[in-house]
Amino acid sequence: MSDETTTLEKSVPQPRDSAPGEPLLEVKGLTKHFPIFGGFPIKRKVGAVKAVDGLDLAVHAGESFGLVGESGCGKSTTGRLITRLQEPTDGRILYRGKDITHANRKQLMPVRSEIQMIFQDPYSSLNPRQTVGTIIGGPMEINGINPPGGREKRIRELLETVGLNPEHYNRFPHEFSGGQRQRIGVARALALEPKLIVADEPVSALDVSIQAQVVNLLQKVKREMGIAFLFIAHDLAVVRHFSERVAVMYLGKIVEVGDRDSIYNRPRHPYTHALLSAVPEASVEEIEGEGRERIRLAGDVPSPVNPPSGCRFRTRCWKAQDKCATEEPPLVQIGGNRDGHLTACHFPEDPTTVRDEAVILDPALASLETSHTDD
Repeated sequence: MSDETTTLEKSVPQPRDSAPGEPLLEVKGLTKHFPIFGGFPIKRKVGAVKAVDGLDLAVHAGESFGLVGESGCGKSTTGRLITRLQEPTDGRILYRGKDITHANRKQLMPVRSEIQMIFQDPYSSLNPRQTVGTIIGGPMEINGINPPGGREKRIRELLETVGLNPEHYNRFPHEFSGGQRQRIGVARALALEPKLIVADEPVSALDVSIQAQVVNLLQKVKREMGIAFLFIAHDLAVVRHFSERVAVMYLGKIVEVGDRDSIYNRPRHPYTHALLSAVPEASVEEIEGEGRERIRLAGDVPSPVNPPSGCRFRTRCWKAQDKCATEEPPLVQIGGNRDGHLTACHFPEDPTTVRDEAVILDPALASLETSHTDD
């Protein structure tokens, strides 16, 4: 095992090998609707789950781009659409300027080796009947790649790169811990020397003590190999350390996107404020009862089968007005934002908003807070 510390290392922007303004990956109006069938004896389509509904984003070469949001907002579906593990309903996916939205298997062959994925669950993503050597060497065999010195030598080098013993080549997945399995998944993704890796919550299934090791490993891979990352997670603290730019997703749409400093220090969308207020942050000020805002939203995320009209966040937003129900806010740069910091809100928060009192929208939570105060 490696001697990596369990301290998260902050990402340092790396030089891009693509020209400015030319993204490695560009997504325009990406949509994925899963049909719902009902009726008996003849089934027919009665609706659709709007998992991703008109999403736009761009990732440059060598960049780490974070995608955050609540569970069920469509983050993982977005990752699977970009890697073409699922077929988009509408929209376009451009890789190096080439449209791969509906490319067939033959057309995708040269792209497959350049776009790889790290899956969320390190237990189900590895074939229990195959050895580590077979798992990591599979992509090379499928693509007919024979590196100098042979595949076995390359596999042992990859095991060493991700902090595992090269002698583990003939072991099976059940002989490893969760953190070690995720390292095997990283080694498999690196086997073809990709240009872009979609990491779908790569540390959410791991113990906290192991999460920092895996994140530091991904940082090292990005820094040394110049690989771009689309880092999907719901843990905003991890995304803050890893990503240079961050997009906030809600119910199938991006509501805010910008550089790391803008999103975390000058958020404009109420939903971004709510997410950041939920991040645990141990400090002397908090212990003494001072400091940052708390926002507790009412209810759950609305159903993607029948999302709210206009702004999808309006049913849980404390700033919602009539306009929010009739007009969908565009994702644009608003006054006071830096270049590249886009927000989709009719009534955005002031960039310096700090509340002295908590915003509690759930009546049950409000009554609970009152009862604790009375006691």
